[in-house]
Amino acid sequence: MIPYGRQDISEADLAAVREVLTSDFITQGPEIAAFEADLARYCNVKHGVAMNSATSALHVAYMALGLGQGDLLWTSPNTFVATSNAALYCGADVDFIDIDPDTYNMCLDRLEEKLVEADKAGRLPKVVVPVHFAGQSCDMQRLGALRERYGFAVVEDASHAVGGRYRDAPVGNCAHSDITIFSFHPVKIITTAEGGMAMTNDDELAARMQMLRTHGITRDPARMQGESDGPWYYQQTMLGYNYRITDMQAALGRSQLTRLDSYIDARHTRRETYDWALAELPLKLPHQADYQRSGLHLYPVLVGDDAPMDRAAAFDRLRQLGIGVNVLYIPVYLQPWYQGLGFEPGHCPNAEAYYSRMLTIPMYASLTEDDQATVIERLHDVFM
Repeated sequence: MIPYGRQDISEADLAAVREVLTSDFITQGPEIAAFEADLARYCNVKHGVAMNSATSALHVAYMALGLGQGDLLWTSPNTFVATSNAALYCGADVDFIDIDPDTYNMCLDRLEEKLVEADKAGRLPKVVVPVHFAGQSCDMQRLGALRERYGFAVVEDASHAVGGRYRDAPVGNCAHSDITIFSFHPVKIITTAEGGMAMTNDDELAARMQMLRTHGITRDPARMQGESDGPWYYQQTMLGYNYRITDMQAALGRSQLTRLDSYIDARHTRRETYDWALAELPLKLPHQADYQRSGLHLYPVLVGDDAPMDRAAAFDRLRQLGIGVNVLYIPVYLQPWYQGLGFEPGHCPNAEAYYSRMLTIPMYASLTEDDQATVIERLHDVFM
């Protein structure tokens, strides 16, 4: 089976993890701060706050922005459930903005329409979360202008997009947002096994997120209530969580980060091959917006109405032929939990139409020429 995504672990990665395992610190040590600094430098942003998952990072980001009971968060339905679940953890309400039928990101025309409606109704969102689906950035400049006009905070869910670029700047620089979230799950572009990181240019948001990932505890006398008892002293001043990443994971991430640009280049080489090799099939191939360079976490295709079989049949046949296609994502509000909150089919028609036709095919930096040729051959077998 050729999977739709997979990690690439080198001897350098193994050596970096082994070095940590034989050091004094395998957690709460120096590798974590070094990983945060390395990625912050890469993204040209002031702070990185590493955590044990992107879900944890989303939760902490929302808490740091003060999202809570009675507040409203809007996001894309074309995402993993964690993006909106983390808002529910905070006690907030959520809603979904339909997607653009070409980029599969949040439709900013629809967002603007809904903001006008919400402003009149006196129920604007506190936080808006664009999702950079498949590695392609949302149009953050336009979203940033709406942020200034309506006063909401922006958290970029860039779980798919580390290494991508938007208007010649790295995704994660937070030029048009408060916080950006990355994921390092093994099917993502670089991995720490499990892990995530929140990026921000705001000193106070960074400090809050650092505390919230570690039980709400501080050792900084300037953040304590009253006087410190001594150098051993700490205080819990907010209710936080144990969302820490380990030094082993951070060392793996640092090692992977040295190859990030080469990983992105390799993914674009494979995209170019797919683009020409699949052009004559009854598939809608990914749209590449001219304002960005995608991280290309995924290569999503849509099965056309003129295809010889529908998406479900094609999925089964390709799996039988050893091609590990997948479907990402089921619109979040169609999940039973969200249906229980009152959401119904038809809420975001573009997202539902996309879901009904979508397949993602193998895309990762270590995908060999032979394996990619096999993928292409099997797609021709199924769709010609």
